[in-house]
Amino acid sequence: MHTQHFIKSILSFFYSLYGFSLFVIIVIFLFPCLIVIMLLGKIRGGNIMYDLFRILAKLWLRLTGINHTITYETTPDADTQYIFVCNHISYLDAILVIPTLTHHFRPIGKYELLKIPIFGFLYKYCVITVNRSNAEDRARSLNDLRKVLATGISILVFPEGTFNESSEPLTTMYDGAFKLAIETGKTIQPVLLLDSFDRLHFSSLFKLTPGKSRAIYIEQINPSDYPLADAKELKAITEKIMSDKLIEYKAPWINLKHNPQPIASSA
Repeated sequence: MHTQHFIKSILSFFYSLYGFSLFVIIVIFLFPCLIVIMLLGKIRGGNIMYDLFRILAKLWLRLTGINHTITYETTPDADTQYIFVCNHISYLDAILVIPTLTHHFRPIGKYELLKIPIFGFLYKYCVITVNRSNAEDRARSLNDLRKVLATGISILVFPEGTFNESSEPLTTMYDGAFKLAIETGKTIQPVLLLDSFDRLHFSSLFKLTPGKSRAIYIEQINPSDYPLADAKELKAITEKIMSDKLIEYKAPWINLKHNPQPIASSA
């Protein structure tokens, strides 16, 4: 048994090296092209860059043996802006959301990634960074998200702010995305990432494995349907909808003994 585990760990390590080497090669190869795209400005250039990233992400997933599928329990309107919110449990989530979201969008991400050579330069251009431990920086990033929404582009937020390392469906969410939804009236579109926990465990960058990857568009939350709700109440509504669906789909990190299946509505 120990021998099998050791062999599996070694194979996963070398497979991870292959996957990340492939990622680095793609970024370096395209870097000159990306620099030219940047000259088009943050709006037009950013949109073109994400269109390119979408193609490259699909290619990378195919070459690493990750079969990514998207299910629409609800279909977002192509001409509508959304505040996309996703659960967060793996480094892989940042790649999976790119082919999953077909709208032009800008994500909010950890400022620590700015320190990575080459990638950090691109990251600064494409991502609204935030230091969640700093209240002033959180306020600045929230204002940057407002500016993005004002241009007609959707935004993506991982409201948990960090990996969910528990056996619960979700960990505690921050209020920012829900404040913005109330302020702007933009609809919240939750998207669940069900298998990144198995494809690349949060404990290490060297646990990449091939296999299935599912993304699910679930029920939208329109702030106008909850006119008396504040940000915390809207957050609680969103958490409940997302948690129930994660349990229903048996997300692999959840301890189902302590999180029984949600009771279906009789309506």
